[in-house]
Amino acid sequence: MRIREIMTANVECVSPDTGITELANKMKVLDVGFLAICENDRLAGTVTDRDIVIRGIAGGCDLNTCKAHDIMTPEVFWCYEDDDVKDVARKMRDKEVRRMLILNQRKRLVGVVSIGDISKVEEKESGKILRDITQAA
Repeated sequence: MRIREIMTANVECVSPDTGITELANKMKVLDVGFLAICENDRLAGTVTDRDIVIRGIAGGCDLNTCKAHDIMTPEVFWCYEDDDVKDVARKMRDKEVRRMLILNQRKRLVGVVSIGDISKVEEKESGKILRDITQAA
């Protein structure tokens, strides 16, 4: 199975100059806890709701002046939309990340996948394997 089959498409990208309050409001409206940060049509980093709290608020950032680039994680983990789900799951495990950005072959952001998305697929696969074993016995 390819990762494009389970990814969430229509991922929002925000500028590194986006304010913390605007980031939080965008997350609220979209009902997400993660946003990609893009600059000049390229990935520049990611920011999570936890980054807003830990690096921003608890880190002493002024909510009126602090920007995404002040709290974002610049290291971006990604894979291609035609990568196999199991390979992406392995990469997420190895990198110890909960979300992976999905790019097309032109390296443009097309989606995101979470460990929750992968666990649903793996659960189905595990159930299918158990069913096959049970039927064979």
